[in-house]
Amino acid sequence: MTADAPLRDTVLIVDDTPDSLRFLTDTLEAAGMTVLIATTGEAAIDLLAHIVPDLILMDAVMPGIGGFEATRAIKANPAWAHVPVIFMTGLTESEHVVHGFDTGGSDYVRKPIDVDELLARVRVHIANARAMQASQTGLDATGRLLIAIDTGGRLLWCTPMARDMILAYAPGWETGDETLPAPFHALALRLTGEEVEPGATVKAEFGEQAIELVLIARYRDNELLLRVNEINPAADVARLQERHGLTQREAEVLLWISYGKPNRVISEILAISPRTVNKHLEQIFEKLGVETRAAAAAVAVRTTSR
Repeated sequence: MTADAPLRDTVLIVDDTPDSLRFLTDTLEAAGMTVLIATTGEAAIDLLAHIVPDLILMDAVMPGIGGFEATRAIKANPAWAHVPVIFMTGLTESEHVVHGFDTGGSDYVRKPIDVDELLARVRVHIANARAMQASQTGLDATGRLLIAIDTGGRLLWCTPMARDMILAYAPGWETGDETLPAPFHALALRLTGEEVEPGATVKAEFGEQAIELVLIARYRDNELLLRVNEINPAADVARLQERHGLTQREAEVLLWISYGKPNRVISEILAISPRTVNKHLEQIFEKLGVETRAAAAAVAVRTTSR
């Protein structure tokens, strides 16, 4: 492959039937994709430890670790959880389809497989997965610690920086768990009520530090987006001053900006006027070499999280 050649999509086929493997391999390679093969669920999991494909085509029924069990194991590992899994099944009962989605499957196709339908579904799910991963990576690059949960408190996704911060407070937490560790879960549930408006904040003390969850938005009727703030004002202000040559007051304003607080709230916290907050912001932008509030906040989060 030349340096200018486009990267090929990679699909892992997990199937124990030689005829199916041959048919699917020929179909996907003819469509310009790279194909990996595993004949058991165990082999698929072993292979993922070495290479992560763009999509997995999973036979639902296999000896040993079946497709449903293998998918559940894949989705429990944060390194692979983003990879969409399409089930291939001859099972027509609706409970099998529901079971596939419950284990983390993105879609399913029925056997015998229609080639055009299969290729269309593969391309759509690869594109969607890439868009989602790019969005979360972009959020992480801006220093945002974000968590998405449903109204029952079930964890849907979180940015890598948020995951690392949670692990620092709850080392025993498995990142594949469907719920946040106890202290974070209890906090998050306080923001799930229908009467809670975006901007609402809850906080818990951890020694000299505090964790704050802020409700950013509600979407899709039953999903919530939360921002996590790790609050240790004295240490963070000192770090911002040292790293960026700020005065103590400038560092304080920048810190509360990074926590997502508006000027009105910052003025109340620091007992200064909103006009003075704006003056400090002008100096902060100049010293950081940024032009927007969001860019300044991103710098602050990256600095204080080191």
